Amino acid sequence: MANKILFLRISYWAGAALDVVAFMIMSFPPLFALNNGMANFHPGLEYHYAMGMGAPLMLAWTVLLLWADRKPLERRGILPITLLVVLGEVATEIYGVSTGFINVSAMLLTWVIQLLMGGLFIFSYWNASK
Repeated sequence: MANKILFLRISYWAGAALDVVAFMIMSFPPLFALNNGMANFHPGLEYHYAMGMGAPLMLAWTVLLLWADRKPLERRGILPITLLVVLGEVATEIYGVSTGFINVSAMLLTWVIQLLMGGLFIFSYWNASK
């Protein structure tokens, strides 16, 4: 039982930590540029509007994961839902690379982290459900 809860808590806290980082990157364009290897990035109104819509959702997801940690077994269903968010981010990132907006080399570390987090979420949910 303790092993199940430990992996759930690691998943919740790791996800929350990454979501806070994503919130910061979305909220501050210089951090976005730095994270994505964009030396000459000058975002327009569309960027600010879109990120203004998405950043609060990322912050709210951080809170949701910390809320799930309060009752880790009962709220383990948050993990597969969170995986849908990660998959949506990956799809958007692939679009960004395919359009030339972001260089694929800038995304490699992000994709590795997302793959590892996805694996952790799947394992933690499966482990807690058996």
